[in-house]
Amino acid sequence: MNKSSLVLLNTLLRSTSQLNIYRNCKDKKKRGRIIGAFIGFGFACAAIMGYCVLMCVGYGKLGLTDSIPATCALSLAALSFFLTLFKTNGYLFNFKEYDMLMSLPFEAKTVAGCKFLYMYVKSLTWYMMVSVAMLIGYAYYAKPQVAVYPVWILLSLFIPIIPMLAAAFIGFLIAKVSAGHRKTNIVQTILMFAFLILCFSLRFIIEKIVKENKAEAIMTDVSKAMDKSVGAYPPAAWFVGAVKELRLSDMLLLAGITILLFELVFIPVGRSYRQINSKLKSHAAAKRFVMGGQKKRSVVGSVAFKEWRRMAGSANYMANAGFGSVMALLIGLVLLFVDVDKALAVVLKDAPVTKEMLFPAVPFIIYFFIGMVATTAFSPSLEGKNYWIVQSLPIDKKELYNGKMLFQMYLSVPFMVFAIVCISISARMPVITAVLSVLLGVCLCAFSAAWGCVCGIKHMRLDWENELEVIKQGAGVAIYLFPNMFGCMGLIVLVVFLGMKIDHNLILGALIAVITGLAALCYGKVMKLCKK
Repeated sequence: MNKSSLVLLNTLLRSTSQLNIYRNCKDKKKRGRIIGAFIGFGFACAAIMGYCVLMCVGYGKLGLTDSIPATCALSLAALSFFLTLFKTNGYLFNFKEYDMLMSLPFEAKTVAGCKFLYMYVKSLTWYMMVSVAMLIGYAYYAKPQVAVYPVWILLSLFIPIIPMLAAAFIGFLIAKVSAGHRKTNIVQTILMFAFLILCFSLRFIIEKIVKENKAEAIMTDVSKAMDKSVGAYPPAAWFVGAVKELRLSDMLLLAGITILLFELVFIPVGRSYRQINSKLKSHAAAKRFVMGGQKKRSVVGSVAFKEWRRMAGSANYMANAGFGSVMALLIGLVLLFVDVDKALAVVLKDAPVTKEMLFPAVPFIIYFFIGMVATTAFSPSLEGKNYWIVQSLPIDKKELYNGKMLFQMYLSVPFMVFAIVCISISARMPVITAVLSVLLGVCLCAFSAAWGCVCGIKHMRLDWENELEVIKQGAGVAIYLFPNMFGCMGLIVLVVFLGMKIDHNLILGALIAVITGLAALCYGKVMKLCKK
């Protein structure tokens, strides 16, 4: 890396640093949001470090302390690989300031390499949290030499780079093959859905392991598998050799090979960098395109269709907004073929809860999946640097946000209705109760769209660099998510309790009135915000 690369990297970091923005910003609301983000980040750091320390304690208690360095290396490798694979399109390719950066006197290879290092630095805190936490656990049980501590920390800076390079190169190949095609993000979207479903399933897998008292055997098997994986993955073996035996050759190999691979990977990337980004910013057309009849849509319908095209063109948008709907679809299909009582026994661990007790809570159970992410909580921010174009169009703000809320309804209502109908059939729910449950589900979807839009407008952020910053980490998403999630869980418990004392249909009717009123209040708030 030459001096120009360091200058560019330093500029990128300084221009996007939240701490730097906090120091120079005069807007109290923006400063408050940054403080809130720092607090949330602190809680996330504490949770991750606590989990890693407890995992090392488990290794230590079982006499598997020697496997902790290997676990650390492989955990960092896996974490960096998946995070980079999901971030490549947005950080390395098709990023917001592409036109500005490419107009500067830098080679394409330099820009690509700096964007990669920028992505690495932005994720480095997460990697170091895992590394430091595991070092604490290892130090407590192994009592290593003092020299191990700096070696561990220093080499932890190199361990994530090779998996990141592999993920970035895979992303580069996907972008190169699919650039300019309509289904550019389909591979990345499928990978994201598979990864999210796996993470969701881990809870039940871990519970089964603990329930059957297999935790010790599993930990031993995992330790053996880690040791075998180290032999198959040389960087992990070099890390283990460096921290356990302080071998200088392993330290030099890990650092040297990492730097060499970095230079080699960005030779082909640099040659195709301009071409790929140009194609990603353009739109594909079929070779045998035939002009057909043009569909007429209202302004609101057109905005909703535009939002659909935006979602279809972004793997991150698709995965986050569509995951809950996919889970609702899967739940509905599974319960058509699996006895509801058996499913309840597995999920509730044989708690004395019958399916009849859960009848009034069914809409809230499905809403827990569908309503946890609303596209309206981040879609106003996604306009980004194009917001001025939207403002200059002859479209009233009310129509714009009505279109965004309509798209959220299109996305959530069909899956909500499908899941409730499937559960109603499987559980043999009375017809009136099923109809009221469907109506309540639709009201919940309307509330989700309106409440999400309130959060999205009030906490709009247009200066994002990568769409993940607003889709996953935006203030609007957080403010929408947490009250919604805890409120939904509380209502499930309350409704089940009331269902044992009051007729289910009366409860559902009252909830329909309450949720409809809340949705109307939120919608009115959106209309007021449109006037500002």
